Amino acid sequence: MPTFSAPDGTELAYHLRGEGPLLVVLPGGPMRASAYLGDLGGLTAHRRLALLDLRGTGDSAAPADPATYRCDRLVDDVEALRVHLGLERMDLLAHSAGGSLAMLYAARHPERVSRLVLVTAIPWALGMPPTPEHRLAAARLRSSEPWFDALFPAFEEWLAGQADFDPAFAPFFYGRWNATAAEHDARAEVEFNDDAADVYGSDGAYDPEATRTALGAVAAPVLVVAGELDGGPCPELARAAADVFPDVELTVQPGAGHYPWVDDPEWFAGRVTAFLTSTAARTPS
Repeated sequence: MPTFSAPDGTELAYHLRGEGPLLVVLPGGPMRASAYLGDLGGLTAHRRLALLDLRGTGDSAAPADPATYRCDRLVDDVEALRVHLGLERMDLLAHSAGGSLAMLYAARHPERVSRLVLVTAIPWALGMPPTPEHRLAAARLRSSEPWFDALFPAFEEWLAGQADFDPAFAPFFYGRWNATAAEHDARAEVEFNDDAADVYGSDGAYDPEATRTALGAVAAPVLVVAGELDGGPCPELARAAADVFPDVELTVQPGAGHYPWVDDPEWFAGRVTAFLTSTAARTPS
């Protein structure tokens, strides 16, 4: 397990998997160990993944100053990893909450990003949080599934602020609730650093107007992957986030939720690989 030192001396770990050109991967959560990403649906057959454990998660050490869990301060850790890997520019993939970290990194270091893939990325950094209405609309798409009637009333109460989150809501976050999805979700409890997650988006983490302006000048091609059945972000919110980039593709994975590589590994890996390997001239969309 390779490690490197962050600018403040915190020892950070990353995990190398697969073969091919390096792809740096930022996990979501926020503040979930990168283990949940697995091989990203078989993407390791095409790329060598460098999966970062953010400080205080997975095999990375906890910092002396908990305030450094804030998303904008984690940008320096990502840049330290790039330097450690010896990359002049890097292909970067980020999932969920990690999408806001990737956006902040691209805004601050646009010349260091060669391609950017945002997978069901929650655009907090752009001042675009998913709303309860987004999540309820996505949840209602699952009304024909056998577990829906037992879970939806409590899910609705949670979104209305009348109840706490229940891990039993997991089926709403996967496009296919089966044994594979249940096994993936079962690991969540030991992979999160809840205290760090509370700091991740705390006051001062985001400056949406400045970030949108900076991302509007990013030259790197961007792929935004949304799940058809995801509520956070729903495809409409993902499209709004994609619109800030000048050279962007938006793709909506059919039947996918928040973890599209779990729902349909072949579709996901094929779409991401096609984007990362494309050298053809493209018209921004």
